[in-house]
Amino acid sequence: MVYVVDARHISEFTLWLRFNDGTEGEIDLRDELTGPIFEPLRDPAYFKNFKVDLDTVTWPNGADFAPEFLYDHLRVRA
Repeated sequence: MVYVVDARHISEFTLWLRFNDGTEGEIDLRDELTGPIFEPLRDPAYFKNFKVDLDTVTWPNGADFAPEFLYDHLRVRA
């Protein structure tokens, strides 16, 4: 099982993530912010207000993404 061990805000809706297996890269979540739970995250200032918790990135309103989803959509830099 993969999980997020570190995360940084890169730009508007893009995060840099590192996983427990050493894989790291960036993910743009702009197109994933649909539905009521993700609505507050559409504000870039709120989007930055995340933390690594429960093996993934989470926001104060309870929004999160499954670590497997993030891992599968990561843009790994060669």
